[in-house]
Amino acid sequence: MSNDRLRDAILRNGLTPTEVAEKIGVDPKTVERWITQDRTPYPRHRHAIAALVRESESYLWPKAVTPEKAARIGQSEVVQVYSRRSSVPYDLWRRLIDRAEQRIDVLAYAGLFLVEQDRRLIDTLRQKALDGVSVTILLGDPTSPAIERRSIEESTPGVMAAKIRQVQQYYDKLNDVAGVTIRYHDTTLYNSIYRFDDEMLVNMHVYGFPAPHAPVMHLRRLSGGDLFSTYVDSFDQVMAASRARPGEEVAA
Repeated sequence: MSNDRLRDAILRNGLTPTEVAEKIGVDPKTVERWITQDRTPYPRHRHAIAALVRESESYLWPKAVTPEKAARIGQSEVVQVYSRRSSVPYDLWRRLIDRAEQRIDVLAYAGLFLVEQDRRLIDTLRQKALDGVSVTILLGDPTSPAIERRSIEESTPGVMAAKIRQVQQYYDKLNDVAGVTIRYHDTTLYNSIYRFDDEMLVNMHVYGFPAPHAPVMHLRRLSGGDLFSTYVDSFDQVMAASRARPGEEVAA
């Protein structure tokens, strides 16, 4: 049985087994056995490969990291916890956006604060996409019952849908930019997720409180951890269920 995840990760990063072997100091035949025979490398080699291909150990070798160890590592993935989103320094948002080289993912209902606190954001995202960064924005469908329910829970009926339509006017400027994906979802969100390569800000949702007054976790992905990957999986599930905004469907 082969390790297709490892094979795919190596190819996706433009590497060959021989190049991987050279970078981590092993024989090329050893790397081939890790791929074709699903052999499990020593921990030091797993760490090096995971960092090289920018994937977690638990993804590349699910059986190599026990749930207990993954949970312990996951605790170290928490860089800092802010008691409310409004306490997250603007400089942190800007640093994470500026340093992103592979992907910027946003999952929220509106996330209007992003463009309000940084008027350069749209231009920055356009340039990031032109430089090869994948930019994905998942916004709540303003016609969805989940959106109005959230507004009612915050004692502001109709406001969330209005925020979505307002922020959409900003993101519409990116409609013609390759590498930018903007879609609607009707998911009941338990967290808003803002991912920048291997770092992430997770804005928890608290019943009766608007997002600026809810806690935020700053996470940094570690090889073998499972906390960061949990939110990546959550984002991916919403992405899979999302849809194009009205008027953007491509005719068959």
